[in-house]
Amino acid sequence: MYQDDFLQKKLNERKENHSFRSLRLSNGKIDFCSNDYLGIVTNSRLQTPNSRLQSGSTGSRLLAGNYPLIEELEKQIAAFHQSEAALIFNSGYDANIGLLSAVPQKGDTILYDQLCHASIRDGIRLSFANSFSFAHNDLTDLKKKITNANGTIFIVTESVFSMDGDFCPLAELVAIAEKQKAHLIIDEAHATGIIGEQGEGLVQHLQLQDKIFARIHTFGKACGCHGAVVLGSDLLRDYLINFARSLVFSTSLPEHSVAMIKESYEIFPKMNEARANLQKLIHQFQSTPIRFEKLPSATPIQIVIIPGNEEVKKVAAALQAHNLDVRAILYPTVPKGRERLRIVLHAFNVADDIIGILNLLK
Repeated sequence: MYQDDFLQKKLNERKENHSFRSLRLSNGKIDFCSNDYLGIVTNSRLQTPNSRLQSGSTGSRLLAGNYPLIEELEKQIAAFHQSEAALIFNSGYDANIGLLSAVPQKGDTILYDQLCHASIRDGIRLSFANSFSFAHNDLTDLKKKITNANGTIFIVTESVFSMDGDFCPLAELVAIAEKQKAHLIIDEAHATGIIGEQGEGLVQHLQLQDKIFARIHTFGKACGCHGAVVLGSDLLRDYLINFARSLVFSTSLPEHSVAMIKESYEIFPKMNEARANLQKLIHQFQSTPIRFEKLPSATPIQIVIIPGNEEVKKVAAALQAHNLDVRAILYPTVPKGRERLRIVLHAFNVADDIIGILNLLK
């Protein structure tokens, strides 16, 4: 057997602070942890693609991996999101890595919310630009740091934050960006399908699409499939095709995956009843007092703060023992002392299930 004992030290550290992760199955528990917000996956709303569609794309988009269906879908998505152009990536991670590593240049400045997703942070790390975080949704801190920014300035944030369930102050961010001649990049991963009358996202819901340099929408959450898209100008699309390494050097999505995305975009805009039911469940959860701190959220992501890795794991285990699939989010994924339950509500959950969780947390 290969001698890789050098890996054990870091794993032991995780075990000692109760943050060791392992894969687990849901085993038929009631789903309160997946990102299937609208139930597209749970309710099998997307049909198996036509068997005649290719199972592999055979190359990157610049070689053999470009084909009519993917370009047709990009035009459809751009129209839906009121964008000049769209470019599909294999995942939200790939989209953020490609965009943020390619566009900002040496001498430029990236200012990003300190709670931005790991894919955003990793993309920034790969950039040659200077980068600084600002306190979460803190406009005063952003204004302070932007005065010292050099070169072309980029402000990066999320419309809905995955670990807090709150919104960014988008209108105020647009005002700051316009005043400072900065470019806004908004990750709409957890808003896609959920926010807005048709699930178009926060940017369009507030009619600010013409004020945003780039938007990222992902398909692996409410859309119930896989992949992501960067929205922006035709110029940005051409730029990414030439310089986004996660696009240039990746085999593209196959036809059957693209067909699934296309079908989702024909389904989720019409799921108004599901979005309305979600809002009822969100109100039910938010309006019921419990013994732990509960973060305010008008999204499916509901957060219960239970400090300490060991303690939050105990509470999660108690919920799981009652057939409720609720997962603990541990340090270092979240700040120490802010460990939490991330309770995700879905259109297919029912009021009695919510009551069951709340009673166990009272």
